[in-house]
Amino acid sequence: MPYFNQEFIAFFKQLEKNNRKEWFDQNRKTYEKEVKAPFAEFVDEMITRIQKHEPEAEITGKDAIFRINKDIRFSKDKTPYKTNVSANISKYGRKDKAYPGFYFELSHRAIRIFGGAYRTTTPVLDQLRAHIASDLKTFQNVYTDKAFTEKFGKIQGEQHKRLSKNIQKVAEKEPLIANKQFYYTAELDASLVLNEELPDRLMEYYLAAKPLNMLLRKAF
Repeated sequence: MPYFNQEFIAFFKQLEKNNRKEWFDQNRKTYEKEVKAPFAEFVDEMITRIQKHEPEAEITGKDAIFRINKDIRFSKDKTPYKTNVSANISKYGRKDKAYPGFYFELSHRAIRIFGGAYRTTTPVLDQLRAHIASDLKTFQNVYTDKAFTEKFGKIQGEQHKRLSKNIQKVAEKEPLIANKQFYYTAELDASLVLNEELPDRLMEYYLAAKPLNMLLRKAF
């Protein structure tokens, strides 16, 4: 059976139109029953599956799931709630957004998947570049692999315009070394949310990205 039903979709459609605390409080029971509870079960299932490939990911759904409340302190958009549910599965869960994990979010509009190294600090970026430069062939084999390119297309990230001389030399062979981030994304149709094959489909994306994630993690 699917984890989610039409009530899940309907809730987010209405939340998008009524994104305020008063409406959310009035519909909190629907949120708890049709969104929060089934998503928690779904994330537990995904953790169980991923742990077979990453035994070190000893986390629970609570460790992986992000709050639906938005942090609006520094945002121009003051609507209080996200119009999706999301989770990040790695040994650190949602607490470490820099460490390469498997992030996904479900909404009435789409399923989005993200992974790789996104929020990199200068020390981590230096380590990533050094690790990639130490074995460019392996790095290139991973991101040109058919499974990865079919699911995610390419590695994304902003690039530094100014590079040290050492990095400039490597960039002549591998331009991606100039990246500030090394991440990937994919988007699936929202209709898959209601499909019982959802866990299987997400695992296809997890497995396609796993070699890149594992390579990047060695720099952390």
